[in-house]
Amino acid sequence: MLHQALKSRRVVTPDGVRPALVLLQAGRIADVVPTDTAVDCPVVDFGDHAILPGVIDPHVHINEPGRTDWEGFDTATRAAIAGGLTTLVDMPLNSAPVTTSVANFRQKLAATEGQMHTNCGFWGGIVPGNAADVEGLVEAGVLGFKAFLTHSGIDDFPNASEADLRQVMPLLARHGLPLLVHCELSQDDDAWKQRDKRSYPNYLASRPKAWEDAAVALMIRLCRDTGCRTHIVHLSSADSLAQIAAAKAEGLPLTVETGQHYLFFNAEDIPDGQTQFKCAPPIRERRNNEQLWQALESGLIDFVATDHSPAPPDLKQLDSGDFTTAWGGIASLQLALPVLWTAAQPRGTSLLELAKWLSTNPARLIGMAHRKGQIAKGYDADLLVLDPEKAFIVQAEAVHHKHKVSPYLGWELRGVVEQTFLNGVQVYANPQFTHLNQGQILTR
Repeated sequence: MLHQALKSRRVVTPDGVRPALVLLQAGRIADVVPTDTAVDCPVVDFGDHAILPGVIDPHVHINEPGRTDWEGFDTATRAAIAGGLTTLVDMPLNSAPVTTSVANFRQKLAATEGQMHTNCGFWGGIVPGNAADVEGLVEAGVLGFKAFLTHSGIDDFPNASEADLRQVMPLLARHGLPLLVHCELSQDDDAWKQRDKRSYPNYLASRPKAWEDAAVALMIRLCRDTGCRTHIVHLSSADSLAQIAAAKAEGLPLTVETGQHYLFFNAEDIPDGQTQFKCAPPIRERRNNEQLWQALESGLIDFVATDHSPAPPDLKQLDSGDFTTAWGGIASLQLALPVLWTAAQPRGTSLLELAKWLSTNPARLIGMAHRKGQIAKGYDADLLVLDPEKAFIVQAEAVHHKHKVSPYLGWELRGVVEQTFLNGVQVYANPQFTHLNQGQILTR
């Protein structure tokens, strides 16, 4: 028996945006039918508000257990459903312990108890010396693995070498699991820290595009040699686009994401001392970021993910404005959709493209394209209701992250999430949380 039907003049389906009834049954989409279809269940009419598949963010640092003073499952997943995010995938670092063994993974799963307000999967970690742990983590249900090619910022998650990756990538290839890689091959040069510590141009110059380009080239070679699905996270260097295009034309199993902040902000506009903008790789110049936009629009970049990496205000060095010691990470989880939608407005982006970049393509990376990321018959009823035209000012009191530190505070954004549905249950009706602890742990 149908549970209910959601009606809108703008339902974002794989075939386009159209008037439709979305029929919900037992947590799934039973069908998508014309609006004049007779149904034996309650119908909720959202009028011109759009119904989209729930946002899937596969790049989130929730930081629990061990660093819940930074974020945590409760605050992260509340922020998620308030922003229309119905699936997160948690990164294996910034928590303590890091997710590099089955025992550590079990601690992370235990920490979710009573705090899962949206669906959540998990990446395992690749660090030097843990190749023997990979098979166990696969069996335990991680959705794939993450590695750094430069210092991660956390000493207990050291960067992997080429030899480390050559050891594990054939195993991941056999399982069909992706390896996500932070692509920077850094050089030990701290001279920049002796210069103007508050200067954003000084920080930007300290992490040049060449670091990214060399790391991407390495991962393309390893992808070719091993056949392992390889995913480049938070691409910021447009100089890497040509080699990515060649690798994809070759048919290599390579995918790429960029971050909202690389599409919304430009280095020229970041004032000195504003460490809330610090991230790695850094936000680059306008000309570079325009090329990222073009690559996203052409499909060369597959999707957009937040890399939500929060930290307490003291670690962000907000008072001193010191880029040399501030934690590098941007908090933006709740704002994933309106930030991208706002930045896309001058480009004439459609709701269908928005859904592709935030839902459909991320579902492919996490191995759930058969059940998430689309409004189609048989798919999970993870949905959001959006007023695409409505604007709002980002105010700290409306942000549900644990800390209200974000470069988006005070900005006017377009696109208000009015409701969120998780497995067919309404969990958020702006501004109220209506049903908490409805999230499910997603395993392979």
